[in-house]
Amino acid sequence: MTQQQVGKRNLAIMWFANFFVAGSMTMVMPFLSLYIETFGNFSDQYVKNWSGITFGITFVTAFLFSPVIGRMGDKFGRKRILLFLGFGMAISMFLLGYATSVFQLFILRLFMGFFSGFIPVSQAFISTQTPKETAGKVLGTLQTGSITGSLIGPMIGGVLADSLGYAATFQSTSFFILLSGILVLTVKEYRIGVTSKTKKTYSKKEVWSHIIKNPILLNVMFISTLIQVANFSIQPILSLYVVELNGVESIAFFSGLAFSAAGLGNLFMARKWGSLADRIGYIKILVILLFLSAIIYFPGAFVTNIWQLVLIRFALGLTLGGIIPVRIAYIRHEAPVEMQGEVLGYNTSLRFLGNIIGPLLGGFLSGWFGISSVFFITSTLLLISGLILVSSMQKHPKLARNH
Repeated sequence: MTQQQVGKRNLAIMWFANFFVAGSMTMVMPFLSLYIETFGNFSDQYVKNWSGITFGITFVTAFLFSPVIGRMGDKFGRKRILLFLGFGMAISMFLLGYATSVFQLFILRLFMGFFSGFIPVSQAFISTQTPKETAGKVLGTLQTGSITGSLIGPMIGGVLADSLGYAATFQSTSFFILLSGILVLTVKEYRIGVTSKTKKTYSKKEVWSHIIKNPILLNVMFISTLIQVANFSIQPILSLYVVELNGVESIAFFSGLAFSAAGLGNLFMARKWGSLADRIGYIKILVILLFLSAIIYFPGAFVTNIWQLVLIRFALGLTLGGIIPVRIAYIRHEAPVEMQGEVLGYNTSLRFLGNIIGPLLGGFLSGWFGISSVFFITSTLLLISGLILVSSMQKHPKLARNH
């Protein structure tokens, strides 16, 4: 089997592994706030606040751990790291079904953060096996795996939660994450242009020096935080917004529908945005996607029924779906293969920082000013991200050329 054939096989396997992980994670995400309500008779603001806290705490440990995971992947191989993350996440998800208090949920979600980097590490795994000229297209294809899982997961999770209960849904979804770990056992690891004779090891200082010397790369990584704050600020309270719009009947199903709408939009466009960025330039496409997302998010504050929300979520998915693969493809171009895991680890860490801030911001803003305020802030953050990239391109035109 040629290296190219191995690469295609690995891509197909990791597509399904990401599908199962993303599907399992999003099966339970829409009703986290509803799960908290089963622990006691709490006020509405208490539930909103703790929804943000328990949702975001997972990413505190993930934020701290991601650079370490990235560096270990560069040194020891990403296949081993993926196995560790897959099996650890399966155990964590299973235990969540046995939580009986908000504190227990908080601790288990904190612990789960150690294993939350499966999809980012799989992206680094495939990135180093992909020629630079097709990085956007290939990573966009991989992204459709997690997108498809995210699309189907909330719908299945909603049905399971309505029929079996929230605890049983946590327990059953752990099986699918375990299946992802088993799939990783069948992949073969290699890196384009790197052999045992040519392999080079970079120190942390050298990695940071490489990042800092490229201001556009630094800004692309920095806005990862702003994008995730924008994206995650609404997620832990989305089910509560659905209640405001549609009432409590079949709430888990309609929450899942609202989540899935964005996934459907992602599915349609992720690969196309990646392929377009390969031809036109990654930074140019990122700027376009950020401005479009800012425009689309804003009307979410004014919807009056569930179907308007679903439509906006779908339109948002059309644009946000391209941001991750295009960003990773850009890093694939800008970082040597031997340090890509660590660079992507820092990028993932910054993304997780946004995942921490976003739910907290969304939870507290909705508690103080109402859920509509979250859409205003989200739109503003996406606009600021786009403006940062435009400014960076103008200040460093040579670095922006062909990107």
